[in-house]
Amino acid sequence: MNKKALTITIVANMTSNYSESLGNIASVQKVFRNRKVYTIRSRESLKNAIMTQSGLYEDLKTEIDGAVQKKVTEESNASNCRALEGGYMNTSGTTYIRNSSFYVTDAISCESFVSQPRFHNNLYMATNYAKENGLNVQNHADQVGLMPYQYEYDKSLKIYSITIDLEMVGKDDNFQEEAEAEEKAERVYMLLNAVETLSLIVKGNMDNAEPVFAVGGLSERKTHYFENVVKVEEDRLVVSKDLIEKVAKGYNVGLLRGQTFINEGEIEEKLNPMSVMSFFDKLREDVNAYFEI
Repeated sequence: MNKKALTITIVANMTSNYSESLGNIASVQKVFRNRKVYTIRSRESLKNAIMTQSGLYEDLKTEIDGAVQKKVTEESNASNCRALEGGYMNTSGTTYIRNSSFYVTDAISCESFVSQPRFHNNLYMATNYAKENGLNVQNHADQVGLMPYQYEYDKSLKIYSITIDLEMVGKDDNFQEEAEAEEKAERVYMLLNAVETLSLIVKGNMDNAEPVFAVGGLSERKTHYFENVVKVEEDRLVVSKDLIEKVAKGYNVGLLRGQTFINEGEIEEKLNPMSVMSFFDKLREDVNAYFEI
């Protein structure tokens, strides 16, 4: 089979993660492009969430050599340790490096950022402490531990891509070891399951980050094939000629129906989408065919 990669570009309604705080003020991560500011969920945050929720990190072992790093040995490598599927660099003794078998982009907001700060404090706990110790919150704020804080909040439609190098899954060239086809397929299923049902938690907010739109499939090119043609403008998916032509080359489209996009009718007419659940079921079938299971 010439198609040796699996690529998906996704639109999901998700929160942003945070950059460094200044005192008790926290700001979401942002990028600047086209003379505007856009919020993001960083690729590092997404990849960690996918590795964790997929279960791939369940056999993670770590060690210290200057900095903490994934433990890698001849007996425990990417062929038999799922936690190493996301890549590693181990410098304990001989330095071993293996790239990840899958790559994730930043999830970038479809609309420019409008600041929505949230102001909070620990008034209830401070009041409880004041009451138990005969203090007054207003008069003894410095003694009761009252701490106001502020953070930016963003939850918006964001676009990201994930591409899996199927030839690399379960293979560790550092030790000339390779997993069985069934194990390779299972690792890809785990990644797909995590992306399909992705959930994120940040600043106490639980976030259903499941795809509301997805496009992709098996590809001859090991790249984010749809990254440049999936756009959303003012809650409208841009159904461009380029997107239509790329989909026609043997790819599928998944849509979570429910008026997330105001042009849902146009999407139905021009892209003929299946449900998001069916879209991921089809990907799993394609993975079975690739690994000849």
